[in-house]
Amino acid sequence: MASSSPSDHKATIIDGKAIAQTVRSEIADEVRHLSQQYGKVPGLAVVIVGNRKDSQSYVSMKRKACAEVGIKSFDLNLPEDVSQAELIAKVHELNANPDVHGILVQLPLPKHINEEKVLSEISIEKDVDGFHPLNIGKLAMKGRHPLFLPCTPKSKKRLLNIDSAVKLEIYMFCWKSSCFNHDHFLQGCLELLSRSGISIRGKKAVVVGRSNIVGLPVSLLLLKEDATVTIVHSHSSEPEKTVREADIVIAAAGQPMMIKGSWIKPGAAVIDVGTNAVDDQTRKSGYRLVGDVDFHEACKVAGWITPVPGGVGPMTVAMLLKNTLEGAKSTIVQ
Repeated sequence: MASSSPSDHKATIIDGKAIAQTVRSEIADEVRHLSQQYGKVPGLAVVIVGNRKDSQSYVSMKRKACAEVGIKSFDLNLPEDVSQAELIAKVHELNANPDVHGILVQLPLPKHINEEKVLSEISIEKDVDGFHPLNIGKLAMKGRHPLFLPCTPKSKKRLLNIDSAVKLEIYMFCWKSSCFNHDHFLQGCLELLSRSGISIRGKKAVVVGRSNIVGLPVSLLLLKEDATVTIVHSHSSEPEKTVREADIVIAAAGQPMMIKGSWIKPGAAVIDVGTNAVDDQTRKSGYRLVGDVDFHEACKVAGWITPVPGGVGPMTVAMLLKNTLEGAKSTIVQ
């Protein structure tokens, strides 16, 4: 029998949707145990300011996800003109509520409100986003362990010059395909690697992109897992050469199909965080979603790869639910 040629190679597709469903099932089992054993269930509070349709839709989706695993939802809808002081006071009320184990403030907030100030007021024990300054600080320090891993970056998708109605269509399409990654995917990246049997310790990992919301924190997460980490950014020389040396590639540049197959080391694991809308007149919607990696080219070289949609995205809400569960266990189980 003739051996297959390199052109016949096809990477193993990491099915984020299937893995996320497994995670959700595990969460539901643990929530059921908490309810039966202690008479309590985790509670997640979502604070939304204003009437943005995309934010309202996403919050509704989170509420549905909570119900599916038995987590109680607390929704707080505030008017667009709410003052920063009033918003912070509401956050403090949620901090003091013993039935709330996780707090999520939906971004973006109106321009008159300082997002960083509001987020820093969330109790670190309820910071299921993992973006409290103390959590990030502990993540960056050797030997320190944050209460929650940062899994909820507020990603800025490249959505071309399209209006809000079309953006909402994209958000809805992503959710129905279980690929919405507005929140919660840094921790999801590592979960996908782990559940695919890909070890991180001792591996060369390259993160493409250095943003505060994706590139930087995911590089710290990889470092915590004992990878040798390199960050490639807009001022890096010979980025292709650097990426080609990586056993693990995390693509978070926000540039559609920037990373070509020729950049990938044979057998490497490729996690594509990008979600970019590009024009496609063959589609009824007029666009299609692609990642930061040229998927079809990379499939011929990589050992494992996440698709877009259907890769990292499905892990977003699953990781939010998981962090909420962990926060509840730390207070309910003594």
